[in-house]
Amino acid sequence: MARLLFELAGEWKRLAGPGREAAAVGAELLARWAEPHRRYHTLDHLKAVLAAVEVLADAARDSTLVRYAAWFHDAVYRGEPGADEENSAQLAELLLPSCGLSTEQVAEVARLVRVTADHSPEPGDANAEVLCDADLAILAAEDAEYTAYAAAVRQEYAHVGDVEFARGRIAVLRDLLASPRLYRTEQGYAWWEERARANVAAEIARLTEQAAGFAPS
Repeated sequence: MARLLFELAGEWKRLAGPGREAAAVGAELLARWAEPHRRYHTLDHLKAVLAAVEVLADAARDSTLVRYAAWFHDAVYRGEPGADEENSAQLAELLLPSCGLSTEQVAEVARLVRVTADHSPEPGDANAEVLCDADLAILAAEDAEYTAYAAAVRQEYAHVGDVEFARGRIAVLRDLLASPRLYRTEQGYAWWEERARANVAAEIARLTEQAAGFAPS
């Protein structure tokens, strides 16, 4: 944990600069990402999304603003889809002016954070396409990593019953598969699409089987 915090603090400093106010924002963000109730939306997830943004950076219109959006996209996480993204966007609007971003830049970062609520950027929205693809890169993970991801998501919803969770998760995953493309950038589509669709379909099958087992006989 300490090493990861150190690495991410360095990434934030390279992005936002060495100023005292920017450092304070970075410290708050790291504290939020390290909250003990998180299981998937953790510092590891932040690091993975930032790494994926770097891989896709050339596809963005402004990769710097995409990086800021990656830092803020799950900065508020209470397991409340939609509300979490909105609250994270509002946090960006509150904190980013102290990092020297212009009004327009802050607005763009907040907009990008809000797009991650449904991962459905408009065609040609290059910044949002990069951020959403980076956030969904986990779907194309190898078997062990994907299994760990799915288990961590379940842990974050431990307060939800098994049947209710399975039904809700299946609905989310089916919505993803219904999209013509999970990944909107050309790089993301070429590298991750096929594997991600196989992983998501397999998770749906597992959850459907589990839900059937939970049903009363």
